[in-house]
Amino acid sequence: MKLKKLSLRTRIFLAMILLVLLASILISSVAIYQYKEERQEYHKGRLERKEENIKTHLKRVLNGRQNTWEVKTENIPVIFKEEIYNVADIHKLQINLYDLEGALLISSKSELKSNAAPKCLEAEVLNPIANTAEHRFVDKHKENGETYQSSYTYLTDKRSKPIAILNLPYLEHDDFLSKELQEFLRRIAYAYMFILLMAIGIAFLLSKYITKSLKAISDKINATRLEKRNEKIEVNDTSEEISTLVNSYNSMIDELEESAVQLAKSEREQAWREMAKQVAHEIKNPLTPMRLTVQNFQRKFDAKDENIDSKLDEYTKTLIQQIDTMSSIASAFSNFAKMPAQQSETLNVVKIVKLALDIFNEDYIFFTAESDEIIAKFDRTQLIRVVTNLVKNGIQAMPENKTPTIVIDVATKDNNVIVTVSDNGLGIAEENRDKIFEPKFTTKTSGMGLGLAMVKNIVETYNGTITFKSEKEKGTTFTVTFPTK
Repeated sequence: MKLKKLSLRTRIFLAMILLVLLASILISSVAIYQYKEERQEYHKGRLERKEENIKTHLKRVLNGRQNTWEVKTENIPVIFKEEIYNVADIHKLQINLYDLEGALLISSKSELKSNAAPKCLEAEVLNPIANTAEHRFVDKHKENGETYQSSYTYLTDKRSKPIAILNLPYLEHDDFLSKELQEFLRRIAYAYMFILLMAIGIAFLLSKYITKSLKAISDKINATRLEKRNEKIEVNDTSEEISTLVNSYNSMIDELEESAVQLAKSEREQAWREMAKQVAHEIKNPLTPMRLTVQNFQRKFDAKDENIDSKLDEYTKTLIQQIDTMSSIASAFSNFAKMPAQQSETLNVVKIVKLALDIFNEDYIFFTAESDEIIAKFDRTQLIRVVTNLVKNGIQAMPENKTPTIVIDVATKDNNVIVTVSDNGLGIAEENRDKIFEPKFTTKTSGMGLGLAMVKNIVETYNGTITFKSEKEKGTTFTVTFPTK
């Protein structure tokens, strides 16, 4: 799931949960790091304290009354023959004493033990002891998963003269510290589980509160339509940013409503202007021959002409023909402007389509039907008008040099009636397909281009659709689909 596809509410919710998880991980990491630092400091300080205490104890033995031997390197094994075990037992730490050349003098551990002291120290240990100001060296290494420290420092006599090298092997026991860390992490885990549950609840409520106003705005914006009156948003107790957004939307609604009114007014005026131009153009067409006919009759009228009756009859027929043309123009515009009435009646579509085809006498018109009876709700007159207009359109699309064929078919599918009108005419050019249902559009030399626009208007009034498929020079098929109920 991509983050940008998530809703704002989900993003806020996840962000707060992630913040709590990151905080818990960060604090746990800091705690573990702090534990490691404290552990190192603890073992370092503990070894230093042990070393100081053992040195003090050994010096007491060297300088005590019980020691009758001269304090020098050669006598170290004799002086500490028994005491070294007591000192090691008291301080709970292994003690190894080497001469200044690195040879083992005496050890509190038996040589048979696995952790017995090496017989001789290497140069990498002797050099730091001799050449550093502290005269001290600590070797740290891991063995069998456990960490060991081993300190080396000088053991001196009363005059602070080095007489031996004191070696203290030290095993870092972390059981107690590890237990404390585990206890701390367990407690912090419980605390953060509680905080996480609280954060989930708070994040849910907070994200819901934050996005409530945005959702209201979103719903209003999604419902905004140019063709209807839109409601303004009323949201109380919101932030300054949301209030600004709401005010901007409400201002947009006012401007949109004003623009919609102006646009509707402009479209109506433009439609009437276009209609007036078309009516004027169509009326002027028959008026011109009527004027010429009257003028010619006036100029050539001769009462004594023996053919006056036939000429008068010819002039009268011409005028009547042009008057009929004007009447058909007026009827066409009237039919287009008048919306079909919602007079749904239950009828047999097959019977009505046959009735519509009875006015055509052409023998190249063929009718087929899925069955003899297909019942649907439609206006009888409007259905006849749809069929006749489509058939006329097919007849007018026929070229003169081609044997015409027009096929009308009625069928049903998925509770819909499907009426198809197919012809083998010229087809519809690609550049004209988007304009075929527009009023006034026509590719013919006669007619006003209102037939298909009127058919589309009727079909859509009854919740139907009209589509077409066309191939140039092969023909066109119009498909009318409308519900049976």
